Amino acid sequence: MSIKRIDLLICCGSGCVSAGALRIKEKFIEVLNKNNIYDEVNIIETGCMGPCDFGPVLMVYPEGIFYTKVSPDDAEEIVNEHFIKGRPVKRLMQQEKDSTLATKEEIPFYKKQIKVALENCGYLNPERIEEYIALGGYEALVNVLNGKPEDAIETIKRSGLRGRGGAGFPVGMKWEFVNKAQGSPKYVVCNADEGDPGAFMDRSLLEGDPHRILEGMMIAAYAVGASEGYFYIRAEYPLAITRIKLAIEQAKEYGLMGENILDTNFSFDAFVRTGAGAFVCGEETALIASIMGQRGQPIQKPPYPANEGLWKKPTLVNNVETLGNIAPIFVKGPEWFSSMGTETSKGTKVFALTGDIRNTGLVEVPMGISVEELIYDVGGGIVGDRKFKAVQLGGPSGGCLTSEHLDVKIDYETLKEKGAMMGSGGVIVMNDSNCMVNIAKFFLEFSVDESCGKCAPCRIGLKQMHEILDKITKGRGKPSDIDELVTLGNSIKQLSLCGLGQTAPNPVLSTINYFRDEYEAHINDSACPTKVCLDLMHFNIDKNKCIGCSLCARRCPTSCITGSRQDKFVIGQVDCVKCGNCLEVCPVKAITKESGMHPDMKKHLEKLAQEALEYN
Repeated sequence: MSIKRIDLLICCGSGCVSAGALRIKEKFIEVLNKNNIYDEVNIIETGCMGPCDFGPVLMVYPEGIFYTKVSPDDAEEIVNEHFIKGRPVKRLMQQEKDSTLATKEEIPFYKKQIKVALENCGYLNPERIEEYIALGGYEALVNVLNGKPEDAIETIKRSGLRGRGGAGFPVGMKWEFVNKAQGSPKYVVCNADEGDPGAFMDRSLLEGDPHRILEGMMIAAYAVGASEGYFYIRAEYPLAITRIKLAIEQAKEYGLMGENILDTNFSFDAFVRTGAGAFVCGEETALIASIMGQRGQPIQKPPYPANEGLWKKPTLVNNVETLGNIAPIFVKGPEWFSSMGTETSKGTKVFALTGDIRNTGLVEVPMGISVEELIYDVGGGIVGDRKFKAVQLGGPSGGCLTSEHLDVKIDYETLKEKGAMMGSGGVIVMNDSNCMVNIAKFFLEFSVDESCGKCAPCRIGLKQMHEILDKITKGRGKPSDIDELVTLGNSIKQLSLCGLGQTAPNPVLSTINYFRDEYEAHINDSACPTKVCLDLMHFNIDKNKCIGCSLCARRCPTSCITGSRQDKFVIGQVDCVKCGNCLEVCPVKAITKESGMHPDMKKHLEKLAQEALEYN
């Protein structure tokens, strides 16, 4: 049997692999061999294609057909119908408003995206340098090596590129500092210690296009006069580590790394160091200490790494996405890059969309896009029938924005003015079922656990804030607690040694600013308006609806539900652990979830408090 040549691109980023992408590949190989057309189909394992909610996904060229939520069982139908008979399988294409969308370009998720750093992710095999070179890879490096380091720095300055790791410091200025710094040798470090909850931008870039990041590092090294580079990648990213190591080996084999690269005076080598998963090592001085085998703790600045970094030598630290933008700028020009975005925030930004949103995944959009466009046009809006409530931008270091901020433009300065921040690019969307006090507690708990403990404001202050939040969510808060949280938060921001402590109070301060009424309800009414905080809600059985079937009592893990068919059933509030089993099994919906602490529980707590006082 003979068919036209087909390229089958299977997304093999970590998300799709965990959903069974490799099993899908094996099934395709089996079916293709069975039909004697294996040699006519080029199967390519790509990096992340973006839409995690659609996964596993694959594309078929030359038509560009985009299949979503594919399973191994679908392989035979795709081969028989599409590959052999030329009839694409419509049921596996994205369905949108009663229409079938055949290609990526038709899907709303992609329409407002502009791919720069993610340009090749999902289109090439990241383990083949030949494919990267065929798409123009290392062209930028060749051009840069034919000029002066100062020319490369000037190009980046003209592009307006700012660091994509969080603070948004101008990249060209940072390169210039290291270039002019005294001392030799000099180093370049790629910060891939991505630790924000829900963030997977750096991982996806390293997995999907490792040569793009390596090329960016080498251009940066030439510009600043560095001879060695280090990729600092957390150990939880085994695929990213494997692929960047392979990229380094391939670059050496092709003469693109090593001594006198491309017959120039530039020599460079790169190494990979794995981190143990400490969030604080995302801070550049802590990261540098970890690379040197020391405990990952930040140090007071100055001196800055640009003057004293690795082994006290000038060191440039850029994050993965920053390096991913370098090569395109030199190929397409700094004016091309600066034409995108806003006056102060040029280019595009990669975000990881997660939470209560239809289209979770990896996206790249121009700076200046509005919060509404990102959530509704790209993200597809809120899942189910719930309403949008807030979006957490910048991970545990950022802050939240509300429905009042949907028209806010996403750039460095505007987000900072509103109490949020760009951060590395984590975006967590929340619907109206979320308790904002509990959300603030969650992020602060993360920061407390990840604090290195070196400075007192962070080590002690964050723990104090968490204890206050814990009391509030358990109905033991005082009206003065809100002001105390604000005072503590602002003090910790001013006095902490590094970026972790300086930004950790942000989720608390922003939720107090925009959702103060929820804090007051927890404190003044002993009630959680969204019925999330277990200590401030209870389950109740309506005796008029109860039919005495005893299903609830039989499913109760603490046997706190008692009664009979005649007397109906009641919940013993003191022993209830709020598991919700009774709510799930009740056939007549006689059980409801109520906001507020039950009076019986209040009396019980008051009694315990009195007994404790008498005992003491």
